[in-house]
Amino acid sequence: MRAITACPLPEDALLRAELKGGAFADCYTTQIARPVSQAQYVEAFYTTALFGVERRLLQWFLAKPSTDLQARELARGATDAFAAWVVAKRGQDQLLLADFTGRTMSWLMVAASDTGDAARTRLYFGSAVLPVKRAGSEPPTLGLSFRLLLGFHKLYSRSLLYAARSRLERSREQ
Repeated sequence: MRAITACPLPEDALLRAELKGGAFADCYTTQIARPVSQAQYVEAFYTTALFGVERRLLQWFLAKPSTDLQARELARGATDAFAAWVVAKRGQDQLLLADFTGRTMSWLMVAASDTGDAARTRLYFGSAVLPVKRAGSEPPTLGLSFRLLLGFHKLYSRSLLYAARSRLERSREQ
């Protein structure tokens, strides 16, 4: 997965507004050698086999089912809810989703390639974990489970972006 790299959030990233009060946010990026719309990217991301595993877990353990058709509707702006998420903000080139607990957010964005090559698209994926407010004057915390799962989260985020890019590359070949 060398083609997936960690990077700072772009200045215009919708996820940037969540970086307050001790929130954690990450950002990963890759390029694809073709033009890709935001809708194509969102649909590809949420319909990969890897994300399908997460969707099944959400259905089994949280009663939050979803389908590929619902992912397509989310991508095209026909719905603002998908599985365990609701749209927090939407732009022409970005989508920010909040989970039903209000603790995590997912963000996807497409942009022109850094090289200015119109035949290439930069894909971004990031997430945020919002801190839990504690009683009294103690500062908010991300919690022990966050710290324990951070390594897995980073690997999973990179894998999700890689899977979406691979799906988009295969769809071009067909």
